[in-house]
Amino acid sequence: MARTFTVEADGGSRGNPGPAGYGAVVCDSATGEVLAEAAEFIGTHTNNVAEYRGLIAGLRAARALDPEARVRVRMDSKLVVEQMSGRWKIKHPDMRPLAAEARSILPPGQVTYEWIPREKNKHADRLANEAMDAGKRGRQWEPGRSTAALATAAAPAASAAVSVPVAETAVDDDPEPSGESETAVGWGDADMGTPTTFVLLRHGETPLTPEKRFSGSGGTDPELSEKGLWQARRAADLLAERGTVQAVVSSPLKRTRQTAEIVAQRLGLDVRVEEGVRETDFGAWEGLTFGEVKERFPEELTAWLASPKVAPPGGESFAATARRVALARDKMIARYAGRTVLVVTHVTPVKTLLRLALGAPPESLFRMELSAAAFSAVAYFADGNASVRLFNDTSHLR
Repeated sequence: MARTFTVEADGGSRGNPGPAGYGAVVCDSATGEVLAEAAEFIGTHTNNVAEYRGLIAGLRAARALDPEARVRVRMDSKLVVEQMSGRWKIKHPDMRPLAAEARSILPPGQVTYEWIPREKNKHADRLANEAMDAGKRGRQWEPGRSTAALATAAAPAASAAVSVPVAETAVDDDPEPSGESETAVGWGDADMGTPTTFVLLRHGETPLTPEKRFSGSGGTDPELSEKGLWQARRAADLLAERGTVQAVVSSPLKRTRQTAEIVAQRLGLDVRVEEGVRETDFGAWEGLTFGEVKERFPEELTAWLASPKVAPPGGESFAATARRVALARDKMIARYAGRTVLVVTHVTPVKTLLRLALGAPPESLFRMELSAAAFSAVAYFADGNASVRLFNDTSHLR
């Protein structure tokens, strides 16, 4: 007869997105004995990401104990339970791979899902908080230091506990990343260690740039002009002189890839493409000037200027752009922890990263001027805080 395990999992984020961690515990359903615990600090993520990561860790721990066992998952996340049960659709496309990963761990017929109130999920909740506390100290959760089992009156199982780290995946189904943090950078006493620094470079000029035409990810995908190529070379000269960049990431569009490849070749690095930092899709407005849009789409333009949730006809809203940019940010912070990364991207993603770091409202996008081939920079610390260190620097082009 197959064994039956109960997996309780939880995740949390102190800021949403902010410093995040998950916890999961596997128990023998018949006896209540704790068989395994898993917890991990996962950097800057949202609550939803942490909850899914907790689920994945719990399922993996259960499979490691007995791949034939039947598993009853209990979580206080209504979202995860309903999505994994198939009753709710997974709206955000970047959330689907995370759910798919969870489904792939054990055959569907072996796993059931049940929602429980938060007060009945204390063990996993305490593990998640232990993981976040460890992350705040610049460490990872250690099974031998955990008191979650004792605190919830469960059988002590520190010697048998296993830590199950999960591959980094940054996805978000929240309405919009908040960019908030618990404390102001520079005002605390804790040493957060070496930050992860994004050197943000807007691509060089294209034929559309001097004409101030909408040029997003849904248009003709123009290449750099001769001036744009020159700008990219000047940016490469500056970065080679400073010697601080350790990795190069680019939007998938031609103008950013050209810029990134010129810089990367000079630095002796490879270019990694990140879909999440592509420019906003401006739909029917692609290739038009602001004046032309105002003449042809007056009502739509007024609505677009009034709300970040409004998209151009056939295009993408700034709110949607912010969601995917925040997800890309979280992935890069996890991948390049403690390193300096050149991110070659576009006007909207750069402004979005800056406004999220500052905690500024969406309308601040319209109050920032960003020149072609300009540098900006943001440093991200282990406690989830961010510090804007440079904005729209074009001194290398003079």
